[in-house]
Amino acid sequence: MGEIVVVRHGQTEWSAAGRHTSTTDLDLTPEGEAGAEALSRSLANRSFVAVLCSPRRRVLRTAELAGLTVTEVDQDTVEWDYGDYEGRTTADIRAEAPRWDLWRDGCPGGETPDRVTARLDRLLAKLRPMLALGDVVVVTHGHAARALAARWLEQPVAFGAHLTLGTATLSVLGHEHDVPSLRLWNAPPA
Repeated sequence: MGEIVVVRHGQTEWSAAGRHTSTTDLDLTPEGEAGAEALSRSLANRSFVAVLCSPRRRVLRTAELAGLTVTEVDQDTVEWDYGDYEGRTTADIRAEAPRWDLWRDGCPGGETPDRVTARLDRLLAKLRPMLALGDVVVVTHGHAARALAARWLEQPVAFGAHLTLGTATLSVLGHEHDVPSLRLWNAPPA
């Protein structure tokens, strides 16, 4: 059984500032490009049967710099839709809504946890048959990757709140005795 290698895109100006970024299509910073390029060393000795990627520029560029050949751009790999909270920081949002929690509440005008769950469950259903052929890469975003790991572990997306994930990092979802497991999490480039 193959593994799902999860790559989070490199740094952008908004990720560096803690601003929620879903549909805004930003480029990588120079640091983000360097981090994405460094991922290529971590991925060099692996082969993949598929590389699925978010359609956002920051993610496509990360895949390119990491030396990955994208086999499919997939809408189910996009970041959590922050709706009215796009471009805002958690601190800024909580100044208006002190009890707001992305993982519990979702975003007004954006996605709910239930919608994210359905989307990522659909993605996992697509990936599972591929794993019989080998390893798969998903190049994606921070909250989406954390929620994907939660669903892989058969947990609610809210479990993703406990999984810190930096930019330009590598994680691996696999199995331990046929039980879904985290094989590696939040690993910086080699």
